[in-house]
Amino acid sequence: MKRRLALLSLLTALCLPAVHAADAELDATQAHAFRAWFVRLVSEQLRQGPTPRWQQRDCAGLVRFAVAEALREHDARWRKQNGIGLANLPPEVELSSGQRQALRHNWVGSDAKRSAYVPAFALIQHNSQLVSRDINQAQPGDLLFFDQGDDQHLMVWTGRYIAYHTGTVTPKDNGMRAVRVDQLMNWQDSRWRPSSDNPNFAGIYRLAFLPA
Repeated sequence: MKRRLALLSLLTALCLPAVHAADAELDATQAHAFRAWFVRLVSEQLRQGPTPRWQQRDCAGLVRFAVAEALREHDARWRKQNGIGLANLPPEVELSSGQRQALRHNWVGSDAKRSAYVPAFALIQHNSQLVSRDINQAQPGDLLFFDQGDDQHLMVWTGRYIAYHTGTVTPKDNGMRAVRVDQLMNWQDSRWRPSSDNPNFAGIYRLAFLPA
């Protein structure tokens, strides 16, 4: 599996366009629409169960999938494929062709090369910016990052609850979870509490292409 992912990353990197600074950021209006779509897509994976189009089922895979789908055009065919109706749709993320090419499937890896695949650590270290270690500073679509030494984990703040994928899938468990902030603050395993006094909680991070 790892060899296949490495080959996929290499082949994708060879085809990725160069990134221009002007294309690598969203303005305030675009960012607002992106956040709404990103949260909607994460929420749909909870409501419907993971779509077959999301193939790499782990916490970082959830973020990569939701980012890529939020940045694309959401036409009738896409909505049908994803089981999303017309009611309460967010506004479209009006992107230039340069922005769409620069941001979709174009993550910076630990080796500074660009690829469609990055693990949780590289997604945070090279593709996000630290906001705070105070959960109250999080905006919808921001990421919670936990560093457990040999294992790193991402969660998504949706504005109402924290969503994440456990990284494990069984016939009876699709791995998706949603918890309230107060629940996580009182989690029995204190390593997962998003609190500034928890050394395993690295903080709230914001995707680098969003305005600070």
